[in-house]
Amino acid sequence: MIVNRRIGLWILMRESLLSLVLLGAWDVVVVVMFQIYHQDWMEQPTLPISLIGSALVLFMSFRNNTAYNRWWEARTLWGGVTNNSRSFARQVGTILQGSPDLARAMAAYPHALRGALGRTDTMEDIRRLLPAGMQDGIAGHANIPAAILFQIGLGVDARARALGIDGALHGQIDRILSDMSNAQGGLERIRNTPLAIQFSVLPKLVATVFCIILPLSMVQTLGWITPLGSSLVGLLFVALDKIGSDLQEPFASTPHGMPMRTMARTIEIDLLQSCGQTAPPALVPVRGVQN
Repeated sequence: MIVNRRIGLWILMRESLLSLVLLGAWDVVVVVMFQIYHQDWMEQPTLPISLIGSALVLFMSFRNNTAYNRWWEARTLWGGVTNNSRSFARQVGTILQGSPDLARAMAAYPHALRGALGRTDTMEDIRRLLPAGMQDGIAGHANIPAAILFQIGLGVDARARALGIDGALHGQIDRILSDMSNAQGGLERIRNTPLAIQFSVLPKLVATVFCIILPLSMVQTLGWITPLGSSLVGLLFVALDKIGSDLQEPFASTPHGMPMRTMARTIEIDLLQSCGQTAPPALVPVRGVQN
């Protein structure tokens, strides 16, 4: 996730540079052909182009709002994972009278979750934190985060029985695990349900066609200035499409994706410090991007 605005602006401009060059080159071709050949088919009326542009802006704005809502829901669910992890550490320290193994297992959970959502290998972090007995319990499971939660549930139950804790107090911790499982289910739903194909493909296709015919409606009025005006307007539509494309995949390993590694590290630090263990340093942004 981009956290530095100046760096973020540079990244956006860098990603849009190729589109800007192509738009400018096409606009120059249109102007040269118009000045040399001056064919009637190149003189397109401006009203239809304006109507198409207005409709395209509304459509892309709706798509971008949908993509942002998808991104923000994922961030909200991750916030629930963070809050419930801290609540779990507090309950382990008070109700269960401290259990470092359970705290370390919960610290391993967000790393497993980010690996499952981003489809990346995070087993090194999981093995570093998860107690050896629980590592045997998750071996061979397709859903590693769910398996870790199950092992944590077994550990909580065993600890509660050993301390003779009544069911009401035990239930408080179990509700936390249920809330985390529900949050994981919501995140998996977002990962497994891509944005509708109409929103994913159609805006880019229509924006490309619009940018091709745009200079044809400007050249008879602007003449040699057409590349400047047409390229700037075309870049706006390209940028709108790029924004929607970036936001619709919140778990992608791009500067626009969610900083899942940083969030997992934050949870790890909080939980390890809660049980008096040494925690690793917090992650810092690299070139204005938080991973």
